[in-house]
Amino acid sequence: MSACPIGLLLVDDEDLAGAGLRAILDAEPDMAVLGETGDVAEVPGLVRRLRPDVVLIDVRTNAVDGITATRHLLGVDDPPRVLILTTFGNDGHVYDALHAGAAGFVLERARPVEIVRAVRTVAAGEALLFPAAVRDLVATRGRFDGDGLHDAGLTDRETEVLRLVARGLSDTEIAADLLLGVEAATTHVGEVLTKLGARDRTQAVVTAYESGLLDPRRPV
Repeated sequence: MSACPIGLLLVDDEDLAGAGLRAILDAEPDMAVLGETGDVAEVPGLVRRLRPDVVLIDVRTNAVDGITATRHLLGVDDPPRVLILTTFGNDGHVYDALHAGAAGFVLERARPVEIVRAVRTVAAGEALLFPAAVRDLVATRGRFDGDGLHDAGLTDRETEVLRLVARGLSDTEIAADLLLGVEAATTHVGEVLTKLGARDRTQAVVTAYESGLLDPRRPV
């Protein structure tokens, strides 16, 4: 195992599902399941004690409390990233979880390799997880205000970078697309997040779609 594996906390009130998920993730050399619980009320205490990098929360585990737990988790110092597990991608609770600050979601019926990739993507924070699924979810569940984010003060280059973020590109891929250095691309992405008041790429893209700056009904 690597010196710094991705530390995980699993939140699922179905023992069988939790055991299957743990088996999948613990088999990866760069991941370590630090703890499990079926009670979202225990999550903040476990996070403080175990300091996981990613918390996987089953949206069925009392969905409203799961969303509240996400908000609380992201309000602590050095918060973990939250990955929502769901049976249906087009779920209002998933949309609410993204609004609360979850970094992404993955279907429980996804193949093990897809779940593993989702965890790595969310842990790294360098690309948007399943960009088309996020776009479709906002298109069907979003709350649109149509202000176009004019007050955010994005430059033309930053708007271009935001579109590439919405396509799921990493900083390296953005740099290649725009013929920039990776450091410059990373700086542009950081400026976009700051101006939109977003903690990560998912929140930035959801905000851009809901404002009308990007159209979720059309591929970016």
